Amino acid sequence: MAKWRLSAIQLTSTPSIQHNLDQVETYLSQLPTASQHLVVLPECFAIFGSRDSLNLQYQAALGEGSIMQGCAKLAKQFAVYLLAGSLPTTTDDPNRFAASSVLFAPDGTIVADYQKMHLFDVEVSDNIGSYRESATTKPGDKLVLAELEQLKLGLSICYDVRFPGLAQALTAKGMNVLSVPAAFTRTTGQAHWHTLLQARAIENQCFVIAANQTGVHENGRETFGHSLIIDPWGEILADAGTEPGWISSEIDLAQIARVRQGMPVASHNRFISELKP
Repeated sequence: MAKWRLSAIQLTSTPSIQHNLDQVETYLSQLPTASQHLVVLPECFAIFGSRDSLNLQYQAALGEGSIMQGCAKLAKQFAVYLLAGSLPTTTDDPNRFAASSVLFAPDGTIVADYQKMHLFDVEVSDNIGSYRESATTKPGDKLVLAELEQLKLGLSICYDVRFPGLAQALTAKGMNVLSVPAAFTRTTGQAHWHTLLQARAIENQCFVIAANQTGVHENGRETFGHSLIIDPWGEILADAGTEPGWISSEIDLAQIARVRQGMPVASHNRFISELKP
């Protein structure tokens, strides 16, 4: 089936795992039903707005721990593919966890997992000012494409969206939908969020689904919201605004073939095509 439903849940997550999972369950219960349905949660959906030591405290091996068990239960309960935007998983460094995006199938099993590659070590003119994600997070090093029948889902997380090479590498592997769970700050979101996401959709001629955090969190951090679903022509199909909630859109994957046939940029690209002397 070429038609799928894409949904993004937008949260103002707190340090309470149970509160956040309850919010996800509430919004899942409100979504339209579909036989082929992918739901994306934001980055740090289960723990956010407090000290990083909480992530270290609740980190777990893949498939273990209360966060992943809760996600598996929800995916099965609502019969959806559920992409847990990012959650803390264990690494070989006792002082750093991995920010892992974990995809659960409708039967609750894990289909794929991706560890955030690009870490947010920046200076931003907001009320936090300085971010050093690498202090507590270990970067990943694997490219992940999840094949869900005709839907080929490329996994990325937040700051990854600023590095077009990642999306291009996923497209070369067959990606037709790019997921971008995020916790974009209000300052950087106002400047770049829509532009970056539309660029990734246009460049790769794919659908993009981006689930963002929103509002003011317990530690004072402000996130931008505006979770988006974008089509391969760069048109915004849904924008969540700034309140917690959800967006949803039915898509036809056949649109990608039409766009790519009409404008075959992949075969024209001299940086990835095989050059002849």
